[in-house]
Amino acid sequence: MSSYRQLYYHIVFRTKHSLPTIRQENVKQLYAYIAGIIKHKNCYLYWINGTENHLHLLTDIHPSVAVAEFMRDVKVASSIWMKNSGFFPAFRGWADGYGAFTCSYFNIERLIDYIKNQQEHHMKVTFEGEYRKLLLESGIKIDERYFP
Repeated sequence: MSSYRQLYYHIVFRTKHSLPTIRQENVKQLYAYIAGIIKHKNCYLYWINGTENHLHLLTDIHPSVAVAEFMRDVKVASSIWMKNSGFFPAFRGWADGYGAFTCSYFNIERLIDYIKNQQEHHMKVTFEGEYRKLLLESGIKIDERYFP
């Protein structure tokens, strides 16, 4: 008998100090690199997008991979690549931590649309405002030490 699963995660992580160091003219290369990391871990990336100071991933994480391990590998490998590529000269690294929110198959299209529209969304809402809302909607108590 085969095992079946649907382990969808909406993951959000930011640059160190939320600095705007992700040059938008070079994000296609970054997104392709991160997609490769995810594929190598036997996971599936549905969508990736972000702004100058943070990224959103919608991904299926294989059950053999812990979320913390997944994020450590994505952040470490992409950070090294970004610093060495020349595409992101101001990038100094990713901030500690991340938000990982489980989601339902029935919400996948809505989440993809949300992630696709990050640039428009952030014309009205700051990263901090968005992140607070995601945490609160997920029933997560906010630790104010991590918000400026």
